[in-house]
Amino acid sequence: MLNPFAERKLKLNLLKSLRRGGRKIVAAPKYITCPGCKADFERSALQSVMYVCPRCGFHLQYPARERLEKLLDAGTFTEQFPNLTARDVLGFPGYPKKISEAASKTGLSEACFCASGSIGGHNAVCAAIDISFMMGSMGTAVGEKITLSAELAASSRLPLIIFSAGGGARMQEGIFSLMQMVKTSAAIRRFSDGGGLFISYITHPTTGGITASFASLGDITLAEPGALFGFAGPRVIEQTIGEKLPEGFQRSEFQLEHGFVDAIVSRAESRAALTSLLSLHT
Repeated sequence: MLNPFAERKLKLNLLKSLRRGGRKIVAAPKYITCPGCKADFERSALQSVMYVCPRCGFHLQYPARERLEKLLDAGTFTEQFPNLTARDVLGFPGYPKKISEAASKTGLSEACFCASGSIGGHNAVCAAIDISFMMGSMGTAVGEKITLSAELAASSRLPLIIFSAGGGARMQEGIFSLMQMVKTSAAIRRFSDGGGLFISYITHPTTGGITASFASLGDITLAEPGALFGFAGPRVIEQTIGEKLPEGFQRSEFQLEHGFVDAIVSRAESRAALTSLLSLHT
């Protein structure tokens, strides 16, 4: 039997870290502050409503694994390409440590999480970018996962759904990261030429190289409310042109009005909306 001191120490260590698949997972903070209304909520309370603020409706960061586990029909969820992770191809100082820290924080091997399963009884291949993993930056592993997802959907003759987020190329991988824009775009083009249905689902924020590649190539483009969707962010544009941008510029509502998005769909409605679209197109 543990003495009181040892028991407290053991409990503290359990709270600080968990273990999943042999990787050390740092415990997430218990409370989350909504960026919209600044209210504080217990993580468990937000988790039960898919990280949508119950007070102001702001769509907070949604962990990629949780998103796909919640979306796919019970008993059909199968993770794809779980062991793909970034390589320090350039010997960039501190990069392996950053990858390790991101994996510990999120429990993911990379910023892109992929799974297959069914949505409302309709089979599909899905991928989601998790911005908690190095801000969702696209390196070689992310590009490979997106490409493999498109190829799996093509070979299985299934629709492809990608929940986009994040920003530009991962600077620690240099030109290899920039090449993923071409690689993923080519994979989506091959998938499209083969008759595949690609639904691009924009989440907050989707910018940079991800916007300039696969996120903008959907046959159908959906977006969460208030999501930032563009190449350079509003602040960068304002500093460049020296002018004030319109209110809500590059937000999903603005992009819907200007034809860059087909519909705005909240998380609470995402499963029903995707089920309806898949039933019409499969």
